[in-house]
Amino acid sequence: MPAAWSVEREAAARPSLSSERSDVPSGNSLRPRPLHGALLKFYFKVFAEEGSLPALPRLTGSEPLTILPLTLEPEAVAQAHYKACDRLKLERKQRRMCRRDPGVAETLVEAVSMSALECQYQFRFERWNCTLEGRYRASLLKRGFKETAFLYAISSAGLTHALAKACSAGRMERCTCDEAPDLENREAWQWGGCGDNLKYSSKFVKEFLGRRSSKDLRARVDFHNNLVGVKVIKAGVETTCKCHGVSGSCTVRTCWRQLAPFHEVGKHLKHKYETALKVGSTTNEATGEAAAISPPRGRALGAGGGDPLPHTPELVHLDDSPSFCLAGRFSPGTAGRRCHREKNCESICCGRGHNTQSRVVTRPCQCQVRWCCYVECRQCTQREEVYTCKG
Repeated sequence: MPAAWSVEREAAARPSLSSERSDVPSGNSLRPRPLHGALLKFYFKVFAEEGSLPALPRLTGSEPLTILPLTLEPEAVAQAHYKACDRLKLERKQRRMCRRDPGVAETLVEAVSMSALECQYQFRFERWNCTLEGRYRASLLKRGFKETAFLYAISSAGLTHALAKACSAGRMERCTCDEAPDLENREAWQWGGCGDNLKYSSKFVKEFLGRRSSKDLRARVDFHNNLVGVKVIKAGVETTCKCHGVSGSCTVRTCWRQLAPFHEVGKHLKHKYETALKVGSTTNEATGEAAAISPPRGRALGAGGGDPLPHTPELVHLDDSPSFCLAGRFSPGTAGRRCHREKNCESICCGRGHNTQSRVVTRPCQCQVRWCCYVECRQCTQREEVYTCKG
């Protein structure tokens, strides 16, 4: 199921972003927090347990090299891996899939962390800034809002992206480089042209998430949004080539398929969030099952058949989103939120106005690299204004 997360108030943006992305939503912690739903049913909080690995002997410095434990016993590795999967609070089928490959548990945690930071970055200027904690998390996931649809999509996209990268990086046992046509893995490894294995990761994610009963319209909506995230990853695949030869000649040309940066995926899904389609529901009197109906704006979403969902590449949702202006079931509100006067104060503060506070800050400036090997900076003081929403 999707995961919800929070970050420290006024924290820096995610590590892979440039320095200009420094405005991140408010919250309490950089650690990803769980959301209860149908996407990834586990908590992404892994604690190191004592006893999960055999204790190393105390060394005195005079031991022969033969007694040093250079590798762990296979049984010990398997035991540690199983415990890591158990701590993720997976469903039975998901736990079984996690245990198949020692690299899965680590990749799951990495995927949620990546998805969390990207969600927070994409919504940093919005009233709902992807900060969900406590009762807000559970309340939001019980409803079919646009925000819930985005969470399902970004989470499935993050898992697909992370798995494909883990395969090509050699961190998984059951997959390796993308086996693209006309590309031999051995040559790809030799020249560094190892493609991201999207075929394996997308198949794994679809099986991991599982299709829900057609009688549950909400579950089918969630699964549809999961697939939208996977499709966005597939749409961003690019072919990268590298030439090899003397004096720049292209005697040998190696090509491989590579995923787009995850930030591009986040931007694409944010656009889909803004254009998400609302579907209503009705009950078929003959079968008693819920079925989708077209939204009021009259956009065609597919017809009839036994499929209660429209065939569309867009995100879909069932309920209208709340304003997120005031503290309530779904949000702590925007009172006290930092905003940018010329960008989003009027929108985020919901017409309540904002407070202005002037403060003096000291930052490193005029930095120079010295040989060898450190950076020397001066400390510059400047006055800046901070804007926060009124309560």
